[in-house]
Amino acid sequence: MVGQGVLRECLLDPGVQRVLSIVRSPSGQQHEKLREIVPADFYDLSSVEPELSGYDACFFTLGVTSAGMDEQQYNHVTYDLTLAAAKPLARLNPGMTFIYVSGAGTDSTESGRIMWARIKGKTENAILSLPFKSSYMFRPGFIQPLRGIKSKTGLYQVFYNITTPILPVLKAIFPRHIATTEEIGRAMLNVTRHGSPKSVLEADDIIQAASTRK
Repeated sequence: MVGQGVLRECLLDPGVQRVLSIVRSPSGQQHEKLREIVPADFYDLSSVEPELSGYDACFFTLGVTSAGMDEQQYNHVTYDLTLAAAKPLARLNPGMTFIYVSGAGTDSTESGRIMWARIKGKTENAILSLPFKSSYMFRPGFIQPLRGIKSKTGLYQVFYNITTPILPVLKAIFPRHIATTEEIGRAMLNVTRHGSPKSVLEADDIIQAASTRK
């Protein structure tokens, strides 16, 4: 859902020259700036490495719910998968900004009781240690999808379908806690261009970054 939102903002932004989207299945979307790759193995991108050089930023939005997974499984699809992309990108693009979409409540100490939060924290810390020009951890809380964007997680989408009528009201009451997919996408572009005083951005930081103009 976040990936759909940031892709839309990238394609709309006249300052973005080209976009390489690495996806699990073809999106069917076409645009003159967009190139799409479906790698055979997300845990080994060596076959597509020649395509990964020359980019200013990576917006890493892949993620799954931890529901029904044990710690080893969730670590594999979160930590291992993310680092399988981040490590070659850091080697190929030392001037790159890497933005990782984590989540509110992530545990940077890696020692808390909540399994998913520990693993997300471990993943954040590993990315921050890589030799990118800069890296930022985005921790959105509740996300409001706009422009017809839908979650690929069925349970989440049911929840969004139910809450859609009251989301504008909730956004008005809690303006610093509910980020839209548009705001997250714009914030990623603005942070890439202008930086941020924080390496970890919570929901209110993301919303503020979305409106940054310099």
